[in-house]
Amino acid sequence: MRVLVVEDDPTISGFLVRGLREEHHLVDLVEDGDSAEARAATEEYDAILLDVLLPGQDGFEVCRRLREAGVDTPILMLTARDAVNDRVHGLDAGADDYLTKPFAFDELLARLRALTRRGRSRQLTAALRYGPIDIDPHTHLVTVRGRPVTLTATEYRLLEYFVRRAESIVSRDQLADHVWGGDYDPFSNVADVYVGYLRRKIDTDPDHPLIHTIRGMGYMLKAKEADAR
Repeated sequence: MRVLVVEDDPTISGFLVRGLREEHHLVDLVEDGDSAEARAATEEYDAILLDVLLPGQDGFEVCRRLREAGVDTPILMLTARDAVNDRVHGLDAGADDYLTKPFAFDELLARLRALTRRGRSRQLTAALRYGPIDIDPHTHLVTVRGRPVTLTATEYRLLEYFVRRAESIVSRDQLADHVWGGDYDPFSNVADVYVGYLRRKIDTDPDHPLIHTIRGMGYMLKAKEADAR
């Protein structure tokens, strides 16, 4: 699952991002309302965790504007406000659910699962498929050419991002942003190392490699015609 976290408190955002990544999710973080609207309107997410009190537009306004723009991504609003009228305000603005701080992380995960099962106009939780690769976003089970593949949390996030960007060049900076986020050292070769790990697990057929190095640009997930569906 790809999740946009909108939270300006670094303690809370750090807790959310780390926890979601440990659960194998791809996570992007923005810290103000204007950035949230711009990112959610131009990128595909399975869910948005949206704080109410933000610099610039507040969460209610962001939610309202996204719905007016036709963005149907499930939105879970997070706030320290627990008054009934605030919850009503959020739901009327177009939010799908409302969680009051402080909250248990397990409850947040359960609510995210419920939201993505329910969806809106898109089937957000359908299996991800590309060529010989099948990914179940709920169970995080991965098969390649029908063979189960065991991945670490980081390897799973990396493969999910490749599948979502299949047949497009993905730069090392993009991998750093979407897979490691703020925990990535831009001078490190960790992205190349993990691509190597992933290749050893999914590129088992030397005649039909899946991850290709694009010299000077990054990587591309591309199945040959024999693997295409």
